[in-house]
Amino acid sequence: MAKRTFPESELIINGDGSCFHLHLKPEFLADHVVLVGDPARVNTVAAHFDSIEHEVSSREFHTITGTYKGKRITCQSHGIGCDNIDIVVNELDTLANIDYKTREENEEHRTLTMVRIGTCGGLQPFTPTGAFIASVKSIGFDGLLNYYAGRNVVCDIPMEKAFREHMQWDPIKGAPYVAVADADLINQIAADDMVKGYTVACGGFYGPQGRQLRADIADPEQNKKIESFEYEGMKICNFEMESSALAGLASLLGHRAMTCCMVIANRYAQKMNTDYKSSIDTLIEKVLDRI
Repeated sequence: MAKRTFPESELIINGDGSCFHLHLKPEFLADHVVLVGDPARVNTVAAHFDSIEHEVSSREFHTITGTYKGKRITCQSHGIGCDNIDIVVNELDTLANIDYKTREENEEHRTLTMVRIGTCGGLQPFTPTGAFIASVKSIGFDGLLNYYAGRNVVCDIPMEKAFREHMQWDPIKGAPYVAVADADLINQIAADDMVKGYTVACGGFYGPQGRQLRADIADPEQNKKIESFEYEGMKICNFEMESSALAGLASLLGHRAMTCCMVIANRYAQKMNTDYKSSIDTLIEKVLDRI
């Protein structure tokens, strides 16, 4: 099979040889990648590194590559939303699997291990503020994966059908998809001290998550329906905004990926912890030790 070659309009390479948005060069990318939303949190993660070899910032994309207990790790921020995950995962994949000099796909596939550390809203009595949740499957309200061929291969189609029926889903919202995280990676990172469950990845923070301020939401019962949904003995544990795109796109591209989040708001109990930044360091240490 002939190797694919990618034109300038598709694979955009900056004048210095770095990828378009992240401004990373292939040699700066480690096999193990910790993803965070907040660019400032990259420094929090990197504070645990033994050494730092590279750092670059561009817009919301902040990257530090270094070593932690002898293991080479890249910490990459992605900002907020599945649209940003589309940029980050695709560009990281090009760094790993395309020759930037010839623009040809590499003969051997390089697999990245990507773990997103985030914050979320808990949806169950057993997910109080401070709990750590590992997203086994993520229901994407964003529609991102529907733009890629092969989405049915990496998604749980029966669960999608069950969820749509349970929610009495209005097709005007677009089709939700269920992306499956890497099972071995879930067990490796979550171990026995994180809640394993389903996650809804929303296309926004307010209306899509059922928050009603001055603009009324289309389905006032949405969150109650989500909280009561159960499939194969598991419930939806939390809301966040990136896990579905990460799990689905990574799987399509042949990488291992998952999301683990700390609950900072419990929507069920209507409790919020805004002073969470000091306590998320515990989750960061767990991921760095286990990745």
